[in-house]
Amino acid sequence: MDINRNEIFYRKLKLEDFNAVVDWSRDVHFCEANGWQKNRDHMEVFKWWERCVANQQKDMIRLGIEYKNRLIGYADLAEIKNNSAEIGIAIGDSTLWNAGIGTQMIKKLMNYANEHFGITTFFGETHETNHRSRKMMKKVGFTEVSRIGTDSYIGKQVNLVQYKLFLKE
Repeated sequence: MDINRNEIFYRKLKLEDFNAVVDWSRDVHFCEANGWQKNRDHMEVFKWWERCVANQQKDMIRLGIEYKNRLIGYADLAEIKNNSAEIGIAIGDSTLWNAGIGTQMIKKLMNYANEHFGITTFFGETHETNHRSRKMMKKVGFTEVSRIGTDSYIGKQVNLVQYKLFLKE
C-alpha cells in the first residue's frame, strides 16, 4: 500500500470522531491486539471516547491520527515528567497495518513532544510477539533495555519488552 506521508498527521480528538472508534471496536484484529473487549456496549465505548476527548490528565496527551480526512488511530505521550515520556500508538483501522503509518506518526509525535515540552528521552513497551510494533520501534531508533513483566496479547500470556530512545541534539 502506498501511503503519502503528507496525508498523515496528528490532531486533537473530537467527539465527532466517535463513529471511527465504533468501527475499531468492531474490528476483531484491532480488539485482540489492543486488549479491547470484543462487542463492547455502544454507550461504554462512547463514555471512554468522551474521556479521551476531554483529556484531563496532567501527565498524558492523546492525539488523533488522521489519514485521508478520517481518524484512523491515536498516539499517546504518557508519564510526562522532566524531559521524558512514554510513547504509544494504536492504529484502529487494521487494514492500514504494515503500511508505515505507525513509524511516521511516532517520529512526528517525538518531534512534537520535543518542540512543545522539551522531551528528549522516550520510553516504549510492547509485547514480545507483537512483531509489527517491535519492528517499528527498531526502525525509529529505540533500543531494547529490558524484558520485565507479562501481559495478554492476542489471547496468550507473553513477555513485555521495554525500549528507550534519546533524541540527539
